[in-house]
Amino acid sequence: MRPSRVLTVGFVLVCGLAAGQAASAAPTPAPSPPATQPAGQPATPAATPAATATATPAPDPNDPPNQVEVPEVSTLAAPSFQLPFPCGQSWTGNSSASSAHRSYEIDFNRGGSASADLGDTVVAAAAGTVVISAHQGSANGYGNLVKIDHGGGWTSYYAHLNVRSVAAGAQVAQGQKIGTLGNTSKPGNNISPHLHYEVRQGTSYPGNIRKAVFNGVTFGYPNQTLTSKNKCGGGGTTNPHTATSVCGAGFKVIDSAALGSAGTAYLLYNSANGNNCVATIKKSSLGKATATSAYLEVQGKSRVTDSGNFAYYAGPVRAAAAGKCVKWGGKAGSAVYNSPFEHCG
Repeated sequence: MRPSRVLTVGFVLVCGLAAGQAASAAPTPAPSPPATQPAGQPATPAATPAATATATPAPDPNDPPNQVEVPEVSTLAAPSFQLPFPCGQSWTGNSSASSAHRSYEIDFNRGGSASADLGDTVVAAAAGTVVISAHQGSANGYGNLVKIDHGGGWTSYYAHLNVRSVAAGAQVAQGQKIGTLGNTSKPGNNISPHLHYEVRQGTSYPGNIRKAVFNGVTFGYPNQTLTSKNKCGGGGTTNPHTATSVCGAGFKVIDSAALGSAGTAYLLYNSANGNNCVATIKKSSLGKATATSAYLEVQGKSRVTDSGNFAYYAGPVRAAAAGKCVKWGGKAGSAVYNSPFEHCG
């Protein structure tokens, strides 16, 4: 290390001498006379270089931030979206009549008059977690907005609602009522009642807006009348969430324990990062908030628990556990499971 330092100092010295020689060879300009300043006025300060930093663009008001965040879940395909209205109802969608539309958004109506649809039920097009349930006020023209995160970067938007029936953070099933159709918007925006519906994938609005697909068929842009098949088969008997979707990409189930007929507790492991995860997936009372819990305890550390009244699952509870034994378990209904310390390593 010492020879390297000597060479560095010598290099700086040589460069300094060369710079000094170049400076002495150049002619010295004559000093400029001081600028004359009116009596009583302060001297004009020297100009400062203009700032070169680029200002961060303001976020688009039509891409509002989530009220709650959900775990990132990787999926290979889009959710199986259905029309956001109860089974058997026929609705006409229009993507070209509104000047506010940027891409594949759709305005839905079914009545013969401007206010015929006011108060009609709006349901979730697919299962997921509500990440926005709020009146957007003057921020944008959405009015009462519900946004649902379906995992894998897929989200759906339901705007201008008259009433919102779900809160941010709620887990909803496909076909579950999330509000009623209305005409809420910015103050002064006198719009007729309709549902503004759109699907997005990922970020970078508005480039992330996707064509709407219902019952596996892409909507017939710009206009089409469709009959809803949402929850026509009864629905509500299968939990749309799995342990792997709740815990996230990279986790695999390594153990499970039945909680009677009410649900199942799952233990998962991610070999890439050495983390365990526990999730309790309900089998009964789906869509209803009932007592459910999941916990994970790494030997030598405090237990981590997710417990409350949940519609579909408890968790995910994650912890680093490489080379450690773990206790895990959960509860659904009146059934409880508690493991011993196990899965060591």
